[in-house]
Amino acid sequence: MRTAEISRKTAETSIDVRVNLDGTGQYSISTGIGFFDHMLEQLSRHSLIDLDVKTVGDLHVDQHHTTEDTGIAIGEAIARALGDKRGITRYGEAHAPMDETLTRVALDISGRPYFVWKVAIAVDRLGEWDTEMIEHWFQSFAQSAGITLHVENLYGSNNHHIVESCFKGLARALRQAVQIDPRKGDAIPSTKGTLGG
Repeated sequence: MRTAEISRKTAETSIDVRVNLDGTGQYSISTGIGFFDHMLEQLSRHSLIDLDVKTVGDLHVDQHHTTEDTGIAIGEAIARALGDKRGITRYGEAHAPMDETLTRVALDISGRPYFVWKVAIAVDRLGEWDTEMIEHWFQSFAQSAGITLHVENLYGSNNHHIVESCFKGLARALRQAVQIDPRKGDAIPSTKGTLGG
């Protein structure tokens, strides 16, 4: 089983994350931000990555540190669970429809973090989550996971649907990319022989 645990403690946040890449989408999520929890639950359920997240952050200040540091910790845990990435499919892509909304997500577990975000959110908050933090979560996650990540909302009008389709698209793309390809054996999927940058 490809698993990892991360414990990240700073003056601003205290975070414990556990992941199992070969799970069934079981989760236990607590960040103190309800809509954020709901999105991380979607990420786990639709990627089939078991995900336990316990974040205690300085929400009396604002949501920035809680959002950013949770993205960093989850990304680090997934990168650690992947190890040297032998045998993985490496690439993943998904179109995630949700009622009137459609979002496209494509990613490469490259070891070279890069992030493109083409999503417009027309409200300041969803539930109690500041929506300017959503892009920042994806960026923090991509950076610490070491992946190239492109997220593009093609169309949609309901802001809840737009954001949820982004998380579900990421989940489905991750599910493809982290799976072991039986045709690759234990080969690293790169002509360079490494996926580290």
